[in-house]
Amino acid sequence: MADGVVEGVTHDRYAAVRDVFEANLASGADLGASFCATVEGETVVDLWGGWADPAKTRPWTRDTIVNVYSTTKTMTALVALLVADRGDLDFDAPVARYWPEFAAGGKAEVKVSHLMSHSAGLSGWQEPITREDLYDWEKMTRLLAAQTPFWAPGTAPGYHALTQGYLVGEVIRRITGKSLGTVFREEIAEPLGADFWIGLPASEDGRVAELVPPAPGTTQAEVRGQTEIQRNMANNPGIHVDETKTRAWRGAEIPAAGGTGNARSVAQVHAILANGGVAQGRRFLSEAGCRKALELQIEGEDLCLAGPARFGLGFGLAGGVVPLPNPNAMYWGGYGGSLIIIDMDARTTFAYAMNRMVGTTQGDTRAFGLAMAMWAALGIG
Repeated sequence: MADGVVEGVTHDRYAAVRDVFEANLASGADLGASFCATVEGETVVDLWGGWADPAKTRPWTRDTIVNVYSTTKTMTALVALLVADRGDLDFDAPVARYWPEFAAGGKAEVKVSHLMSHSAGLSGWQEPITREDLYDWEKMTRLLAAQTPFWAPGTAPGYHALTQGYLVGEVIRRITGKSLGTVFREEIAEPLGADFWIGLPASEDGRVAELVPPAPGTTQAEVRGQTEIQRNMANNPGIHVDETKTRAWRGAEIPAAGGTGNARSVAQVHAILANGGVAQGRRFLSEAGCRKALELQIEGEDLCLAGPARFGLGFGLAGGVVPLPNPNAMYWGGYGGSLIIIDMDARTTFAYAMNRMVGTTQGDTRAFGLAMAMWAALGIG
């Protein structure tokens, strides 16, 4: 297989998207990657190519999957939106209604919406933790329930890079009696046939692409002059990309960062939100339940990411650091470059997943080049 070979399907209207995808691989910007777009629920672009490992011994195939880090958060948010749409979860309710122990540390009035919008003041753990601790759900949630917020909840955004998954996930567990990954699998992924996992079975390990870490000196953890809140979020316990090669990481449910999938599965799942709650002819949420995600919860300078943020319920909204051409659109990305854009006006989803990482947490020029080619083909923006 030659470098840059691309497989998949592209409707004629979107030929320029394939050109951009091929160029990313040919230039070395991408090692291996996938990109998928849906319009009105129909898949119009589904591309993959390159290599699943830096030694170039395994081609990136149709069924290659990869850890997408914080793009996982959008799946966690979707589960919460689903449970809320049934009437079992009230985003305006105190977290302690569902998780009584959470009221400790002056958190009795912290709302579920604060967890969803990175404004709960719990952007990290106060106690030093290890990477191995991330696999201990009970310990991670117990520590968060006991601690005092780093800032007054609801007053400012501050990216909850790892903690958000445990916080939202524990609320879901208290309501449903099931782990978040289980609810996601049973009620979203399996009905759609979507190849995305929060807790990957060992049987799927052979399909996982190997992540290539960002260049030294380019990541959030290496920024000089950080505040104590920023240092805590970035370094306690810190992200070590090699951890994603382990069975422990892949099998654990880390709903803010541990999801494994590809662009096709991410685009398929979020077609639910882009199309008023319906995907593949099946209704998952009401349209009003989908649009809850667009309700602005907080905006301002993010205390952890040190940039402008506008957060809805689980997603970044138009007007933040990511340019979106339509007002009823939202996004989130993962450490290294993965990205999902959901546009309820255009009824589209664009998803990108790759294994050559850069130092970003919210997409980079590779993903946005593909999105811009899609918007141009659609006549948007």
